[in-house]
Amino acid sequence: MSHGHMIKNFNMILLCYGTRPEWIKIKSLIEEFKKNNYPYKILFTGQHKDLLKEQHVDFQLEIPESNNNRLNEVIKSTMTEYFSWILNHGAYPSHVLVQGDTTSAFAVALSAFHHGIKVIHLEAGLRTYDRENPYPEEINRRIISQIADIHLCPTKQAQKNLINEKIYGESYVVGNTVIDNLLQYKNECAYTDKILITMHRRENHHWIDQWFTEIDKLAEIYSQYEFILPIHPNPNVQKHRGLLKNVKVIDPLSYEDMLELLVKTRLIITDSGGLQEECSFFNKKCLVCRKVTERPEALGQSTFMVESPEKLNEIFIRHIDDYEINYECPFGDGHSAEKIMWILKNML
Repeated sequence: MSHGHMIKNFNMILLCYGTRPEWIKIKSLIEEFKKNNYPYKILFTGQHKDLLKEQHVDFQLEIPESNNNRLNEVIKSTMTEYFSWILNHGAYPSHVLVQGDTTSAFAVALSAFHHGIKVIHLEAGLRTYDRENPYPEEINRRIISQIADIHLCPTKQAQKNLINEKIYGESYVVGNTVIDNLLQYKNECAYTDKILITMHRRENHHWIDQWFTEIDKLAEIYSQYEFILPIHPNPNVQKHRGLLKNVKVIDPLSYEDMLELLVKTRLIITDSGGLQEECSFFNKKCLVCRKVTERPEALGQSTFMVESPEKLNEIFIRHIDDYEINYECPFGDGHSAEKIMWILKNML
């Protein structure tokens, strides 16, 4: 390692998450920690409160309900008394592991840095090089990269971004841990008449009515397909659900139910980042309703950008009949957690 001398006899790693996407990507790692009897604790920052039902946590931060900017509340709560409380309760970790690019991850990383604790960044090096897209994630992940000591990159391209930015610390290419969750579903893959839609990104809120209008037109024209949209709980999305007259709008799905649906769909329309990885693994075409993607590895293979609502029709027509693809997923082989465990055991 290039950080001078590092203490070898570690007590534990604190795994932190606050949102569903983070939990999904840390899950396989927790299983690997258990299997190897590697000491760890879990900190839940509470950014997505409803998640708690799904998982045991060792520490939970209380984010006060507030009419102010919720992202600011997440940062404030994480950085003040709560992190100190954890440290005062005999749980002083040698490393803190954060995942991805949420505001929770950024706040935990900065707080750990202030406490002199080394930071491991899982899913490091993703970039669009556009501050506004995705917002606020692009800035969050760039700041985490400045803080982290160990960068676990999903792809060579992600590692290359960090090298080009002359980022401090060690970087390793380990694949994406999300693929670890998918191996068991691979044999269930089929193309049916279902079209899966998800839409939630902040930067789409201002024109989500236009996206929904275009999606509804498609559902009306292509009525031989079943268009399904698990609707996001955010009020900015919910208030436009009335526009979806020809789409089957359902409540949000658990991750397992989402995967069950995903493996059976013909085509996906989404503004999600993570779904691009799952679609790639399951060989499903994914029409991404965004201007840019931080996962360029699958562009032109399973990922196709739809930069504005008026382009959706033309791009949908191009792919709806030519929906089958078969190529190797660039985001990992399903053994990322094992690779990470090897690094933790041998490199720390």
